[in-house]
Amino acid sequence: MPNIRVDLGERSYPIKIEAGAFLDAGFLLSAIKGNHVVIISNEVVAPLFLDPLLKLLEQGGKTSIPIILPDGEAQKNLQNFELVLSRMLEARISRDACVLALGGGVIGDLSGFVAACYQRGIDFIQMPTTLLSQVDSSVGGKTAVNHPLGKNMIGAFYQPKAVLIDPQSLSTLPDREFAAGMAEVIKYGIIYDLAFFNWLEQNIELIQSKSLQTLSIMIARCCEIKAEVVNLDEKEHGIRALLNLGHTFGHAIEAEMGYGKWVHGEAVAAGTMLACELAVMRKQMLVSELRQVEQLLGAFSLPVKGPTSMQAKHYIGHMQRDKKVVSGTMRFILPIGIGKAHVVSDVKDEELHLLLDSTSVE
Repeated sequence: MPNIRVDLGERSYPIKIEAGAFLDAGFLLSAIKGNHVVIISNEVVAPLFLDPLLKLLEQGGKTSIPIILPDGEAQKNLQNFELVLSRMLEARISRDACVLALGGGVIGDLSGFVAACYQRGIDFIQMPTTLLSQVDSSVGGKTAVNHPLGKNMIGAFYQPKAVLIDPQSLSTLPDREFAAGMAEVIKYGIIYDLAFFNWLEQNIELIQSKSLQTLSIMIARCCEIKAEVVNLDEKEHGIRALLNLGHTFGHAIEAEMGYGKWVHGEAVAAGTMLACELAVMRKQMLVSELRQVEQLLGAFSLPVKGPTSMQAKHYIGHMQRDKKVVSGTMRFILPIGIGKAHVVSDVKDEELHLLLDSTSVE
């Protein structure tokens, strides 16, 4: 696998993608400068990966403090943020400690926000265990917790010191979570790389069978794209916004339905289709390209329609509180065919009502 690096000056860091990466003692220990490591994980992931990691750290002379949370998107909240900080204060964790996020996107986002805030910032390392976190949320330094009024509304840009990705960890991932990660994978092809989108179409069966070589290639390409975009626009003032394809609609679905009822990737998949349908309405995308996207999402059993209970008024109410709203104007990421996208801010309410009141089905 290629060596991938996020180049942000003194905040640059490597991304290691390799079978067995979680137990690469040399790489991991070199990224930890202090003697204390706070490992944040959840009740599903910890039984699978924690013990070998604790032994590795102990052999490297590190003292570990595991903090195990319940599983699920609903756990990414201010209550758990405070709980983890309290545990760290009780343990008298100092500024030279390191937070290690062992889990999916929920654990990674929460851990990064904890690291950003504890004593005004301590090191943290990402060890993502879900496809979605391996291809997207572990790279780029977005950290946050949810609020009942909006997803990821409380957080910070805070880069990790390293990202370790072990594709073998996906062998234990439930099918629903694997499919959810594919929504983010497909996103990269739509917004940035037509050749990658075509490669995904050609390798559906190998991806579904979780071929280690195929997954490694796929994850690496996603991380390369993410790194390229973050290098150009770390704090989402320009091109990085394109990575939010499907998220404006998707976040509205998650907030309306209750965090966890629709997992993030499912909501993004439905949101991506809505963005593509809006692009077709605006004659920026061919119907045939829309069908290609629909077919690829469907190949991984992802939803291509929003929940039947949601109408335009429900979407718009949540989207007006979205982070991408600027000066009261909603912004949307829309594809221009497959392989390119742009940000638009001139979508009229009439267009949204036409789109959203006609597309939500069971």
